[in-house]
Amino acid sequence: MKRFAVLAGLVLLGLSTSAGLRAQTRSWLPDPAQEDAFMQVFHSISSHDLLGYVEELSSPRYKGRLPGTPEYMEAARWVADLMAGWGIRPAGDDGTYFQWFDMPYSVVHNAGALSVEMGSGDNRMVLNYSFPDDYYPGTNSDAGTISGDVVYVGYGITAPELSYDDYAGVDVRGKIVVIDAGVPYAGSAEDTTVAWVPYSYHQFKLDNAARHGAAGLLYVGKTANPNTSFNQGLVYCHIDTLVADHLFWGTGMTHEATVKEMQAGMSPVSMSLGKTATITADTERHPTGRTANVVGLIEGSDPALKDEVIIVGGHLDAVGYLGEVFPGALDNASGVADILGAAKALAESPVRPRRSILFLFIGGEESGLLGSTHYTVNPVFPREKTVVFFNLDMVGHGTGLSVGGGLTYPEIYRHFEAANEAYLHRPLQTSESRRSVGRPRSDSVIFQRADFRTMSFGTSGRVEGMNTYYHDPRDTPGTLTPEIMEDVARLMFVGLTGLANDPGVVD
Repeated sequence: MKRFAVLAGLVLLGLSTSAGLRAQTRSWLPDPAQEDAFMQVFHSISSHDLLGYVEELSSPRYKGRLPGTPEYMEAARWVADLMAGWGIRPAGDDGTYFQWFDMPYSVVHNAGALSVEMGSGDNRMVLNYSFPDDYYPGTNSDAGTISGDVVYVGYGITAPELSYDDYAGVDVRGKIVVIDAGVPYAGSAEDTTVAWVPYSYHQFKLDNAARHGAAGLLYVGKTANPNTSFNQGLVYCHIDTLVADHLFWGTGMTHEATVKEMQAGMSPVSMSLGKTATITADTERHPTGRTANVVGLIEGSDPALKDEVIIVGGHLDAVGYLGEVFPGALDNASGVADILGAAKALAESPVRPRRSILFLFIGGEESGLLGSTHYTVNPVFPREKTVVFFNLDMVGHGTGLSVGGGLTYPEIYRHFEAANEAYLHRPLQTSESRRSVGRPRSDSVIFQRADFRTMSFGTSGRVEGMNTYYHDPRDTPGTLTPEIMEDVARLMFVGLTGLANDPGVVD
């Protein structure tokens, strides 16, 4: 952070960027006497504080912030209490900070077990797999132990209108199916992509396996994922590709070659694998769970413009506990911490925003983008009064900054470009805002499809020696770069101040 020490020294010498500051902020800093106080707030945004927010949210007390659980709501109340202490008003249901919606969920009590038996007689072999190296338990698996013959059913898709059925010619009743994520189409034609989208959802694949009578499921791709469905009697887990390789031993095929064959021909390659698997899951279903977004508001000071709102959001939830806590530090305690840092500064700033600024901490993102869907159907401000929705997801390490969508919305982006040039001097990237046609993977897509202007804050570049862990128990605060988080929060503080006070910004 040497650049800020230099800037502070220049201020003391009376040689600071005062002229440049006034040039950049002339439209929203009517009283030059506010300049010093504004910069004090700017410098109060601290990497130490931001890392502290991440450490709190990643702590075992919240058990990975799985939406629907009491532990997630404890984290939500902690965020709400911070905003209350900063004077940020509640903007949820009935004068509270919480915007509630239904959220069925399952508690995973332990990692369960997975084994595969192959061969016979003297050649019989049982492979006992270990968590977390080889498999993760299914977040929405039913409880129990099941054993059965293993059948590979490709992508697990039945799509009559596409003349495609992975279950054709195989009987999986009472057996354990092996399924790959995704769809057989790997091209870029938009119409074809859209046609396959409904079959790419994890929920469809699990539901389809249950409809065909499968007793268990091994989902290739070791990821902790609550964005699945619960089917009574279906026990499942997520397996590493190494386990998939083992399942193909003795078939004359490899898992990788089979996937390539399916994609090349866009046709099923389903088969019995000649193995027996046993899956144990220790789970508890809560079908009537509820959870909430956390919503806080800094009301605009202008009698007319205060009815317009800028939304800054990021998902508060993570993937929970699956035999051990998955802390969700990068995904997405980092984004939440960045928003909290900017929110505190905006609440303490001597420059009051003319427009309103809404802070939206989203629940149920990991379980299917449920919180963002709920907000777009039940907005606090009408869509036509929303200037833009900014999303922050996994904004916790790197060496540069990004503001996605700036090429599409230059009248919004210019405030953040100016803020970076005046104060931060980081590499800054932007891009077009492109409409997603595939399976939605982030809250920003939900807002975009609901016709909100949508942009995002992010980072770029890589810190040498830093690893990125996604839906992994190693996603801990120690893998983050607090200095870049500090600059993200400072970029938001200055840029949002400019945007909130720009009288012309957008139609």
